[in-house]
Amino acid sequence: MSDDDVRYPPAELAELPDDIRAMIEEQAERAGFIPNVFLAMARRPAEFRAFFAYHEALMDKDTGGLSKADREMIVTATSAANDCLYCVVAHGALLRIYAKDFHIADKVAVNHRAAGLPERQRVMLDFALKVCTAPGTVEDSDFDVLHAQGFDDEDIWDITAITGFYGLSNRLATVTGMRPNPEFYLLGRMPRS
Repeated sequence: MSDDDVRYPPAELAELPDDIRAMIEEQAERAGFIPNVFLAMARRPAEFRAFFAYHEALMDKDTGGLSKADREMIVTATSAANDCLYCVVAHGALLRIYAKDFHIADKVAVNHRAAGLPERQRVMLDFALKVCTAPGTVEDSDFDVLHAQGFDDEDIWDITAITGFYGLSNRLATVTGMRPNPEFYLLGRMPRS
């Protein structure tokens, strides 16, 4: 499958329900482009609404013990484990921006244990990857390790929910042939002028 091929054609913006079109136009104004995930998911309006409502509930909050960079770090690491090019590139860009680090996303996607992360973030990603690849092996001792790093049970719920939600997203993006917008590859790699 080439970069130009997708298995499901994206929705046409002009043909979308007003609420979805308005949300996509608002995103395009903020980002300067329409991320491909918006038009891909808009093919099914009810699923689009549910997907982005849950995304907002998980990723756009400033409460709890996870920063926006932590949240994007979880997505980048687990998306790499799930072989999802779209999410690694798109969320890697957001991770670079939120962490204010040009190199962090590449390190986290390849091997978070060799990325020079603080112990707290390494433990967070160890747990997220366990949830991603072997959720049946999660034990009380995993909670103890996270608690020792200052995560509370609600933070652990968030790590688990983000990992699970992006497991869904990774599979949809990969199977449908969704490709990252070219803009994502450069976002957060160079200082803004």
